[in-house]
Amino acid sequence: MVDFETGATLFEKNADQLMFPASMTKIMTAYLVFEALSDKRLAMDDTVVISEKAWRTGGSKMFIEVGTQVTVEDLLRGIIVQSGNDASVAIAEALNGSEEAFSEAMTERARKMGMADSVFRDATGLPNPEHVTTARDLAILTKNMIQDFPEYYPMFAEKTFTYNEIRQGNRNPLLYKELGVDGLKTGFTDEAGYGLTASVKRGDRRLIMVINGLESVRDRGEEAEKLIAWGLREFDNYPLFKAGEVVEEAEIWLGEAGSVPLVLNEDLTITFPRKARKGMKVAVSYDGPIPAPVVKGTQIASLVITGPEITPIELPLYADADVNGLNFFGRLSGALGYLVFGASAN
Repeated sequence: MVDFETGATLFEKNADQLMFPASMTKIMTAYLVFEALSDKRLAMDDTVVISEKAWRTGGSKMFIEVGTQVTVEDLLRGIIVQSGNDASVAIAEALNGSEEAFSEAMTERARKMGMADSVFRDATGLPNPEHVTTARDLAILTKNMIQDFPEYYPMFAEKTFTYNEIRQGNRNPLLYKELGVDGLKTGFTDEAGYGLTASVKRGDRRLIMVINGLESVRDRGEEAEKLIAWGLREFDNYPLFKAGEVVEEAEIWLGEAGSVPLVLNEDLTITFPRKARKGMKVAVSYDGPIPAPVVKGTQIASLVITGPEITPIELPLYADADVNGLNFFGRLSGALGYLVFGASAN
């Protein structure tokens, strides 16, 4: 379980263990389709001719028919809502000529995204001993999906889709509860067990959860609901500093100014256990006084955040101003002052 805004891991167990993703694979399948839509290589009303291979693909189906033309929009809903393996193969062939070539593109895109351990061999998640991922990689994929395609992501929250007069419901059990869950995808094969990649938004907070290897549909739903409730209840986000806000002043040695303001380059919000909030400590660390000259934008200190039940966080602090060194006589006076008074005399 990961916080969407801060990237903090709230809970993990075997997060980097290779596993079979089953139909959670289709999150990556949809991601590549969304990229093609954004790049204008595809349009929602483009049509795809359904091959015999796509039509024959087993497992969960959208029930498209060989030789027919189906819009990209319908195929996407077939993939996302109905978990159609046939639709996944059809869109893969349309984009890359073959499912094999599409799978190579999936793996390549995963690497660029930071999914270091994922290898895709098909667009569906049907069993293949070489088709593997990790819970951490699926969380990375989910974060990218939500932030890269806000215009398409709501499709994952749709509860039903009807095609060819066959109405099918979304298999994500959390969509039917008042939890704030708005995606993403279930998965099941005998080899993988029951899995779910989900995201919940409650107020300004969003959490991402990945579970896999459960023994039943019931276990999957119950454990996912418990984990989400725990994450929302036990943790919160705490804004500490805005980008450019002065955190502290660092002492300067033999400079035209006696100190320089320290700032962060980005807004800082941290995810922290609610019960440990009072024990949080924020400190600035640097070897000082810092000799002049100092160039604005140079890292000269660190912000260190500690507290019970968390791994210490250390972030760079940057000088927010140029500080020129003193001339010869100024340096001499400053050095003498330090010798006499034990402190810099800028």
